[in-house]
Amino acid sequence: MKKVLIVRLSSMGDIIFHIPLANLFKSQGYQVGWVVSEKGYELLKGNPCVDNVYFVESKKWKKRGWFHPKNFFEFLSILKSIRKEKYDIAIDCQRMFKSMYWMLLSGAKRRIISKDTREYAQLGANEVIPYSLNNSGKHVILNSYEFAKYLGLNTDKIKFTLPATSDEVKEYVDSLLKDIDNSKPKVVIAPATTRDVKHWDRENWKTVIEGIKDDCTLIFTGTEADRELLTYIGADNYINLCGKTNLESLRELFSRVDLVMSPDSGSAHLAWASERPAVIAIFTCTPPKLYGPFGNDEKYISINGGLSCQPCWNTKFCPLEGDKNKQCTKVPSADEIINIVKKILKNNTAKA
Repeated sequence: MKKVLIVRLSSMGDIIFHIPLANLFKSQGYQVGWVVSEKGYELLKGNPCVDNVYFVESKKWKKRGWFHPKNFFEFLSILKSIRKEKYDIAIDCQRMFKSMYWMLLSGAKRRIISKDTREYAQLGANEVIPYSLNNSGKHVILNSYEFAKYLGLNTDKIKFTLPATSDEVKEYVDSLLKDIDNSKPKVVIAPATTRDVKHWDRENWKTVIEGIKDDCTLIFTGTEADRELLTYIGADNYINLCGKTNLESLRELFSRVDLVMSPDSGSAHLAWASERPAVIAIFTCTPPKLYGPFGNDEKYISINGGLSCQPCWNTKFCPLEGDKNKQCTKVPSADEIINIVKKILKNNTAKA
C-alpha cells in the first residue's frame, strides 16, 4: 500500500476544501497522513479520510516564543512519528514557509508542490507540477485535485466526510435547542469572521433579520468576541448561542437546520461540509468562485456585490479611500439577500 502525506496546516476552510483530496487517495488504496494545526485538527481527528493526523500546536508554540526549547522537542517528536511511517509521497497544499520544513524533513521519496508558491516553499519539494493553482480560476477543491491528476489518479468523485459527533455533544445541542419552534424552517445567522474587511455591513444584517423573522426560526452563533456585533443586529431577541458552541457542537447544530447565512468564514464552510443545510455565503474581498460552497447552485449561494474592485484579495485592509472605502462590505443589498432566503425557504417547503 502506498502512503501519502498531506501538508495543509490551516485555515479551517482550506482544511475542509482538502478533505475530498484525502478521500480520493483513500478510495484508491492509499494510506493517508495529514499535518495540521489547531482548528483543522478537530475536523480530521476521527475523520475516515485519514489514517494518521499529526497535530502541530502552532498557537502554543507562538505564545511560548518560536525558539523555546519545548517547541523544538515537540517538533522533533512529531517529525519522528511522520518519518516512522516512511511516506512515499508528500504533497504541499499550503505552499508557504510553515509547510516547507515539514515537507523537507518528512522523509518522503517524492515531495510535490505546484509552481506558484510563496515564502520559498518550493525548497521543500523535489517535484513541481506544471500548473498554476493561483491563476486557474477554479474552485479550491478542483485545484487540489491537480495533485491527484499529476499522480495518475481517477478524479471523477468528490466525497466529503467529517468525524462522528459524540453522544455527549448531541445531548448538549439538544439542550440548546430545547425551546425551539420547529414549526418553521430553522435559519442560522453566523455574521462574524476573523477579518474586518470580510464582514458584511451590520445594518444590512439588521434589515435582513427584520425581513425574514416571520418566515423562520432564527438562531445566532459566534464566539464571545462577536457578542457586541450579535447584540447590535438583534440576536438577543431570538436564540442567541454566542459563546455557547465549539467546533463539534457547531457541526451538530448545522446538521439540524435548513439554512446557514454567513460571510466568507469558517462557519460557511463548516455548514456546507455538514451537507444538510442550504448556505448563503456573502463575499467582500475574496472570490466566491474559488472559496464559496461547492456544488448545487440552488442550495449553495456564493454572492458578492459585483463591484469592479472585487475581488481584491486584500483581507487585511481596504486600499481605497473616501466613499469607496470598504464599499464591498455594503453589497449586495439586504433586499437581494432577503429574496434569496425566501426563495430557498419556499423551495424547501415545497420539497417537504
